[in-house]
Amino acid sequence: MVVFADGAIICGERTDLAGLVKMLARGRLAVTNPEAPPLPHEPSKWASRRGEPLTPEGFLLEVADRIEALNKRPTAAQRCWDAIRHFQQEPAEPNRALLRAAYLAVPPHLRIYVLGDMDRQDRPLRILLTNIGEAVDGDGPVVTAEMHQDVLDYFGRGDQAVQSEQDQRAIQHADDPSEPCRPALISRETVYPQGWPEQPGLFTLRNDFPAQILLAGESYASVLHGYWALSAADATDRSRIRDAASGREAHDLGGRATHRSDWPNVRLAVMAELLRAKFTQHPELAQVLVSTGNARISYTGFSDSPFWRDVSDGRGRNWMGRLLELTRSELVAQQFLRAKDPSVLN
Repeated sequence: MVVFADGAIICGERTDLAGLVKMLARGRLAVTNPEAPPLPHEPSKWASRRGEPLTPEGFLLEVADRIEALNKRPTAAQRCWDAIRHFQQEPAEPNRALLRAAYLAVPPHLRIYVLGDMDRQDRPLRILLTNIGEAVDGDGPVVTAEMHQDVLDYFGRGDQAVQSEQDQRAIQHADDPSEPCRPALISRETVYPQGWPEQPGLFTLRNDFPAQILLAGESYASVLHGYWALSAADATDRSRIRDAASGREAHDLGGRATHRSDWPNVRLAVMAELLRAKFTQHPELAQVLVSTGNARISYTGFSDSPFWRDVSDGRGRNWMGRLLELTRSELVAQQFLRAKDPSVLN
């Protein structure tokens, strides 16, 4: 069954909440398996750790709750918590009656964990909603004024624990950005048969973008030239890859060459050094990278292996995007240090 925010429901056919009521009444839908054996009898409702059985009425309440949630409106359980807070602030009998009504509006099969307490379940709330002198659930303890106060103390301790956790988290996460991050930047693989545009913009982040790089005494026409040349075990292959006419050709030649035996262990470090060289040796390219701010960089495409790119099926490691973000942070750090003391980076 699929539920939509506008109240539409697809369950074999398109309907709404009123139509779902009719389908349940006619027996076209069943909320439980009619062939399933019945659950064992519980001798005590108070002692039971099992929720109420799922009924058509409870199912309808849950579906209505789902529609509320999709519309960013409070669910029955959230409204119950609002009533708890109101009663804490003003523990008067009318507010307890409102709290009882709010709790009873929660689907019966979901009431067992409204408080989110796996040990006590909803027993504190059930005690509070039972009149003094009456037995909770009919077979539980007889409620006293002290028990009502204990429940209020229980809620108070919970509030203190939540506040303490929030305070501690505020300290531990003090360096979290106060503003939301930029939307993810997707770097797409693009082919320019007639050559790169005059203003390539974000395409300068691609590894095949022509940018002469000097690393360890060798010059490479792009990051791809440097990466695949350095991967080759044979000196002749390294030269052929380094002198390839384009990054794509360098990639193809490098993919066919025999790689260094330690390449799996060093390739990330090599790529990181190539990116540092590219962006530190070309300030105009560094400016483009820094301009992406704090956006996550998703490096996509088809030519690179999933190890380097972002793949939606979960195989992608997006190491290129991650290394670009690392390089960006290093560039920003250099700008920061240079602004504080120009001699630091000399």
